[in-house]
Amino acid sequence: MSDLPLALPLLVFAAELCVVTIGTIRIIFVARGFKLLAPLFGFAEVLIWLFAIGQIMRNLDDPLCFLAFAGGFALGNYVGLVINEKLAIGTSAVQIVTHKDPAELVRRLAAAEFGVTTLEGQGATGKVQVVFTIVKRKEIDKVLRLIEEFDPQAFYAIDEVETVNRGIFPLERLRPRGLARFGLLFGKVHSASAPCAPEAQERAAA
Repeated sequence: MSDLPLALPLLVFAAELCVVTIGTIRIIFVARGFKLLAPLFGFAEVLIWLFAIGQIMRNLDDPLCFLAFAGGFALGNYVGLVINEKLAIGTSAVQIVTHKDPAELVRRLAAAEFGVTTLEGQGATGKVQVVFTIVKRKEIDKVLRLIEEFDPQAFYAIDEVETVNRGIFPLERLRPRGLARFGLLFGKVHSASAPCAPEAQERAAA
């Protein structure tokens, strides 16, 4: 046992916290197709894990190390999910179904520089209007506010989108920042980060 009985458990806790946090982010990068970032995170994950498990195996008589390992694992999952929410990497499809005339919602979405497609459908309670838009995950809250303001009773569904070709997105948010730069350098270079042609923008505004 060390002269500082809590030093080793705290080190194990910190190591396992980093391992699971990095592992959670790595899985997200794999799902998003970041082909170089995912292996780099995987290398760091395994390296730190080997250190943590090595300390456990050398101190099997120390129950604090076991508790620290379990605590780091639990907290690492939470921290990884929080980081995922903050990064908001990726693109989502938002489908809105409403009984109201969607013209006002379409106008608001277009004013916010989102591309919009509308369809007429038949629901269980009669005719409905379907509004479809593709947005960056970081923009979902803004879109949901527009939906709530337009029709609090509207039904909407949000799905993950793996790949998008072209499209209309808010121009001021197209420049990569922070980890987004790594995404363009090491990830999916075909992501929908470029504005569509001028004629497509004119059609959407019409």
